[in-house]
Amino acid sequence: MSSVPEKQANAIPAASRKWWTLAVVGLGTFMAALDGSAVNVALPVIREMTRASIPTIEWVVLAYLITVSSSLLVFGRLADIYGKRRIYMTGQAVFVLGSLGCGVSGSIGVLIAARVLQAAGGAMMIALSPSILISAFPGAERGRALGLQATLTYLGLSVGPALGGWLTQHWGWPAIFFVNVPVGLCALAAAHAVLRPERQEGGTPFDPAGALAMALALASLLFVLSMGGDLGWRHPLIAGGALLAAGSIALFVSIERRSAHPALDFGLFLNRTFSASVLAAYLCYLSTAAVSFLMPFYLLTAAGYAAARAGGLLMAVPLAMVVVTGPSGYLSDRIGSRVPATLGMALMAVGIALLGSLRPESASGHIVVCLALTGIGAGLFTSPNNSAIMGSVPQNRQGVAGALLGTARTIGFASGVALAGLIFMAGLGHADGAGTPEEIARAVRLGMRATAAIAVVGAVASALRHPIRPLRSR
Repeated sequence: MSSVPEKQANAIPAASRKWWTLAVVGLGTFMAALDGSAVNVALPVIREMTRASIPTIEWVVLAYLITVSSSLLVFGRLADIYGKRRIYMTGQAVFVLGSLGCGVSGSIGVLIAARVLQAAGGAMMIALSPSILISAFPGAERGRALGLQATLTYLGLSVGPALGGWLTQHWGWPAIFFVNVPVGLCALAAAHAVLRPERQEGGTPFDPAGALAMALALASLLFVLSMGGDLGWRHPLIAGGALLAAGSIALFVSIERRSAHPALDFGLFLNRTFSASVLAAYLCYLSTAAVSFLMPFYLLTAAGYAAARAGGLLMAVPLAMVVVTGPSGYLSDRIGSRVPATLGMALMAVGIALLGSLRPESASGHIVVCLALTGIGAGLFTSPNNSAIMGSVPQNRQGVAGALLGTARTIGFASGVALAGLIFMAGLGHADGAGTPEEIARAVRLGMRATAAIAVVGAVASALRHPIRPLRSR
């Protein structure tokens, strides 16, 4: 006998179900991206209202990032065992509860705890969005589906700061979290009606020891990368975190090599397309994070722009990505992933290298062109590369593959900020970040040139993957 969810999903015509699935997944992606970018704008107000210290207020963001990064692979594996629909909808419910908790929190401690709960729900949605999408779309439309999802992600990141500022100004910072509640409940109801239950692995045991070691390794690694610049790389907490990360990674590898049902199947990395695509994704996110870190120093301190104008110039990157990401996915469906993804990384490298030539007197039009070229390259790369990752693994490992893609993104962002900060401070010759406009510009140029070299490595990794022929529509 068919279950109620199956009957509801089967009531939707097959031709339109894939678009309803995209709407459900895209709404969750948009909501998570918007929330993450909106919260950053409200941090000064939250600090003032809760009387939190600067180190404490950082944990409103850091607790979310660490929880997401350390749990993505765990939830991806659980979904491969128990079903993507079940884990994804659980994530939606947990995200709504966490958002409600954030909104009603009266103290910084409760807010941080609620952010951890919210992040756990967000991790379930982020990990499973790609695999749910490609299960709903024909193979020949995989790139288009992932491209449209990525477009919604970048829209959320672009709209978030403006919406967060408006809500904070007119309704107070809790409104940033309360808005997720009705939207999230609507998304949960839609997912219940649209998403179909899938076959599960049936009795395959979960690997709790491997999952715990993996989560501990990723959490400690992200803590080190995120806090090393603030505390100092020789600080006891950072040194201890690095040792914990190294030990946890060694323990995780040892456990997984002996496990009959590992949390992360290392055999996936024997596939050159998969391993090269994951590496390229990590380097892409590292590069974009480094640019995002360095450019405000150049615009505000070296070039002397006002904050509002600097923010407008920086919008060139996400807006270019929004325009290009969807068409690049469609292109990868027609000609395969390797060419557009490699071209995208190469364009990123060129754009970042041009940013490495900026001087305090550089014209704003020149800056916008360089930033837009970087954004076009990132947008051209993202959808084909995601399609290559998801298309190179078997059906019963797509949850883990999607989670690994999300992990590459979060660790790449943290690595990019940490590396850019190190190079920037080395270029200045001191750690306080002060300097003349020319000194700041010179340090930024050094960071951009190093980042451009990393993007070149990403282009090489992308080119080394096996070509995947475009699939004919089912």
